[in-house]
Amino acid sequence: MKTRNTFSFIFFLLLTQSLVQAYDDFTINFIKLFIQNDQKPTHLIYGGLCWQKNMINKFVMEMSNIGVRTSASFKPMSKYQDHAILYLTDLDCDQSKTIISYALSKELFQFTYRWLVLVSSPELPQSTLSLMENGPVLADSDVVIAERVDNQFKMVEMHRPGINGSMISTIRGFYNGSLIDVRPHRELYRRRKNLMGHPIVMSNVIQDSNTTRLHLPREDRLELQYDSITKACWSAAVIGFEMINATPRYIYSYRYGYKVNGQWSGMIADLYANKADMGTNCVIFRDRFDVVTYTDLVAPMRMLFIFRQPPLAYVANVFYLPFSTRVWVTIAVCTAIATVTLFFASKVELVLTKANTQQQLDGGICDVLLLTMSAVTQQGCYLEPRRAPGRMMAFVLFTALMALYAAYSANIVVLLQAPSYSIRNLPQLTGAKI
Repeated sequence: MKTRNTFSFIFFLLLTQSLVQAYDDFTINFIKLFIQNDQKPTHLIYGGLCWQKNMINKFVMEMSNIGVRTSASFKPMSKYQDHAILYLTDLDCDQSKTIISYALSKELFQFTYRWLVLVSSPELPQSTLSLMENGPVLADSDVVIAERVDNQFKMVEMHRPGINGSMISTIRGFYNGSLIDVRPHRELYRRRKNLMGHPIVMSNVIQDSNTTRLHLPREDRLELQYDSITKACWSAAVIGFEMINATPRYIYSYRYGYKVNGQWSGMIADLYANKADMGTNCVIFRDRFDVVTYTDLVAPMRMLFIFRQPPLAYVANVFYLPFSTRVWVTIAVCTAIATVTLFFASKVELVLTKANTQQQLDGGICDVLLLTMSAVTQQGCYLEPRRAPGRMMAFVLFTALMALYAAYSANIVVLLQAPSYSIRNLPQLTGAKI
């Protein structure tokens, strides 16, 4: 009798172990087929699971076999992997409530993240589900509740058309050994076309005229020359609002938005602070990718700007430009030769002239340099040669420098009015000292 009880107990343990093993394999196989059916690159992040360690190890191995990376860390990764992240949690586990609360605080239910939430209990954990129902699980959220009923999973998509809307549940498919997908369209945006009249706010940039505030909501096609991009975007957005059964709302901003001292301004600030859901098309900047998602152009257009070449005086030293470098060197050499010639002429005059005056060169280099500087600056000098050779040299020096001064002045006037052609491309514009 005792032996029979022992065998019965062992048989019960083996049966229980096999049932648990079958349960584990059934759940893991469902998750694997769910990911393969999505046909998207996937990086699986799991949390709030109260599974046994051997089941988690087997689960990770199965995911690795189909090329899916897994992680148990919810820490932010590279922003370039957001589109591939699939979060997994089990509402039957007590830790799932903490995971859901953390995801709501970090806005992990929004686009582009995906969620697969498992439920196996006969009665759904209402306390945890209420967190999701009251949270921002909106039209762009991809949240699937997989409820296990007997030997099958029932997949239900959950979303709300607006912040104040009620939760909508849609059957996604079933799994009973093979996965059955009943979605009419695989694309999420094609399944969420009816927002049931919930408002969508668009931030419109006004930079040309305040009359755009009057003409934009009326769409009366008046003063189209002002804020043309804003009006074109609004006209296209209104058509989109009608297609998805949404109520248009609008706000205005006077700047597209730039990051200054760590704070966004203009339309980008409206989007970042959730004051608006969409905005006017704007130029793509790398730092804007962190806070907004760009759409396609609403009309074929090109962004151009007209650049007027700055005056030459803004980018170059106009006092050096009238003559080339060789001319400047030639002027300096000729002036030096004239100075040396005047020096020797003054020496000869000092020997030949017996009576000296205060206006006569004394034969020293200082007087000759003073005379030369006077000729260069066109100021004149009270010292002068007395004999014909010296006077001829002084006359030639003053006449030549006067002609050069006239040509120099004329060129300066022309250069001050001339534009610069030194800026031909964007690198030159960036390096220009304007």
